Amino acid sequence: MKKHIPNSVTCLNLFSGCLGIVFAFQGNLIWASYAIVIAAVFDFFDGMLARLLKAYSDIGKELDSLADMVSFGVLPSVIIYQLFALSPQIDFGADWLSFSAFIIAVFSALRLAKFNIDTRQSENFIGLPTPANALLIASFPLIIADSNTYFAGFILNQWFLALFSITMSLLLVAEVPLISLKFKSL
Repeated sequence: MKKHIPNSVTCLNLFSGCLGIVFAFQGNLIWASYAIVIAAVFDFFDGMLARLLKAYSDIGKELDSLADMVSFGVLPSVIIYQLFALSPQIDFGADWLSFSAFIIAVFSALRLAKFNIDTRQSENFIGLPTPANALLIASFPLIIADSNTYFAGFILNQWFLALFSITMSLLLVAEVPLISLKFKSL
């Protein structure tokens, strides 16, 4: 029974990501951003609970990656895609740039698959973790909603969004060691 507790929390992560996608497609990017934050909280606690309860399972590991793909891969891509739609200066013929948002989802999948098989990542991460990337993206709608036109204009610039999407995607799979906030002692 106790092995289902962490998986239930992982499912709440997934549910948050699904709700966030709905919010994003409805144009409510603030609530989509909140969904990422909520998913990140569930993602933090599912691993902690699995360690505390010693409730490790293969299905839990796979479920965690699938939930992370939705919440921290697809949802951030949809938010960036929707930010492209808000960009005031879509250049004629450059609207294809908005599809660069989905590079984030592709590289998030690669990063999560790499994480699952890379034994070097037990203590530290190699490459930018998908939740960190997603939380950064979640900050954009919040900054836009509560800032002057300079910051909003900068974030909504189509070339910034495209370059940001590509750069962050590459950082997801980069061979760069980063600290982990996992508490293995629990």
